[in-house]
Amino acid sequence: MKYLLPLLLLAAPVHAQDFGLTGDRQVSFDLGIGATYGPKYLGSDESEAGPWFIGRNLLYSNGPVEPGSVKQGFSIAPSFNYISNRDDDDDDALRGLDEIDWAVEAGVKLRYRTGPFSGYGAVRKGFGGHHGVAGEIGADYTFRPMDKLFVTVAAEAGYGNGKFNETYFGITDAEAARTDYDAYDLGGGFNTGSLIVSARYSIGEKMAIEGEIEYSKLINDASDSPIVQDEDQFTVRLGLVRRFSFGF
Repeated sequence: MKYLLPLLLLAAPVHAQDFGLTGDRQVSFDLGIGATYGPKYLGSDESEAGPWFIGRNLLYSNGPVEPGSVKQGFSIAPSFNYISNRDDDDDDALRGLDEIDWAVEAGVKLRYRTGPFSGYGAVRKGFGGHHGVAGEIGADYTFRPMDKLFVTVAAEAGYGNGKFNETYFGITDAEAARTDYDAYDLGGGFNTGSLIVSARYSIGEKMAIEGEIEYSKLINDASDSPIVQDEDQFTVRLGLVRRFSFGF
């Protein structure tokens, strides 16, 4: 059921004014779903497949815009993230540790773009598996090697406050008592450095295939966590998105 809405929205035969509204100004965004293949948990040396929920490219404009267009200058948009649950039977390294429910993060993203370059920062509050604050700062470069293809190269640093880092990298006294790990306490700070190459290929007026290759390296106190088996984390994502818009 949790995948039904994105699939119905992708398949729905709606057109230029997708939500039945008209006007000189338009709001448009991409929504889609796909698959991801990456670490079982933050710091794992094994990978697994999972769902990829895609929501991005929110744009306000004076009339219709070309697919793949981005806003120049300053912009502000919602920021969301999903982190899957972590069970102690997912990996031998997690035996005896508390299970962590899946988490949804919601917040805001600020960006300033000039030409093909942009700098950005996002901050989100966690709900569910963690109740901390997470986000990232970064910069990217977008270019168009062919008519229907947009490619973006980004470098960013990920951040988590004390609650976030304790949830995913810490070892409590109770966990230490029932495992071979020593208790590990850490505060807030940057926990990853990442390089991301993403591509978008249009397959129609509204539809596109999107893919990403991400390399992240755990840094600072996060990399010293006893449960971290590999500081180098690789993730591949592939999905299908649809452009939605409405006027007002």
